[in-house]
Amino acid sequence: MNEALLRSLTPSVLGILVRRGAGFAAAEDAVQDALVEAVRVWPADPPRDAKGWLVTVAWRRFLDATRADAARRRREDRVDEEPVSGPVSAVDDTLQLYFLCAHPSLTPSSAVALTLRAVGGLTTRQIARAYLVPEATMAQRISRAKRTVSGVRFDRPGDVATVLRVLYLVFNEGYSGDVDLAAEAIRLTRQLAAAIDHPEVAGLLALMLLHHARRAARTAPDGSLVPLAEQDRGRWDTESIAEGVEILQAALARDRLGEFQAQAAIAALHADAPTAAETDWAQIVEWYDELARLTGSPVVRLNRAVAVGEADGPRAGLAALVVLDDSLPRHAAVAAYLHERDGDLATAARLYAEAALKAPNLAERDHLTRQAARLNARGCR
Repeated sequence: MNEALLRSLTPSVLGILVRRGAGFAAAEDAVQDALVEAVRVWPADPPRDAKGWLVTVAWRRFLDATRADAARRRREDRVDEEPVSGPVSAVDDTLQLYFLCAHPSLTPSSAVALTLRAVGGLTTRQIARAYLVPEATMAQRISRAKRTVSGVRFDRPGDVATVLRVLYLVFNEGYSGDVDLAAEAIRLTRQLAAAIDHPEVAGLLALMLLHHARRAARTAPDGSLVPLAEQDRGRWDTESIAEGVEILQAALARDRLGEFQAQAAIAALHADAPTAAETDWAQIVEWYDELARLTGSPVVRLNRAVAVGEADGPRAGLAALVVLDDSLPRHAAVAAYLHERDGDLATAARLYAEAALKAPNLAERDHLTRQAARLNARGCR
């Protein structure tokens, strides 16, 4: 296998796909798929025209991905923007595909990445952001996963924990990212909850419903983000909140706590507060302690620092923050908020501007930029 040849041909093949009408990100993914196939096929059957072979295979993969994305969007169109309460009636094979992609021959992280790419419709860049790794690292991980399963039989589906992780990441991308997949993730999680009696499945469904209940209040008419403390709670979907709390209470009663139940408990405490000032931050800190124990996640500890700052004051929050890696996504935004609450407006403005440069989407970047401008204007007066 001439890897140097593959590397030299990649920019040219990518350019051809873009000129044919493929978007750059979609073309990158298609060329990556073609390169993986070349690694598998060429040693035994090298093509006469390497470039032509790569263009043909990459274009076919692009068309396949486009058709799959269109099919997924048609499924989403059948679901109302606000998912209805109660059991789901329509069943398709999407959830089965999630289980099949979570193949036992893959590590859980690779299975999640492959499923998000192949079934969830997310780009490599979006998946990398969810995993907090560089895009090139995630591209390699997905390529390895594809090579691993290229010759195996999909007769042993993966486990529930991996599928839950995929559904959670798809929901998060739909809730706060560039594509709307939240309703589809809720629909599939309803199907899973109807099929499997598992407290973490119920916990994930409750978490999704509680977060989705706030969706209408999360943005202003001009599209700008509205922070939780400033949201009009009259616009929250009380029916979804009631359903989410009921599902969560039933799951917690089984005394088999998992991370999704803990996250849902935090969301329920926010939903239960009539006003931001009445939020039970002390109890939220306790749930973050449980969640940190369950996951060991630095992102959980970052969110805990915010809760500590609300419960015990901004300096306590900053003390909880100082032990965390400042390269964590949204670390600068959290630090800015806590410094502002502590009265250090100059540091807060600088950190808001720094956080804006690292924001994962346009809405968040604009929000952080406005926060920096607001504090800078106050400092000038």
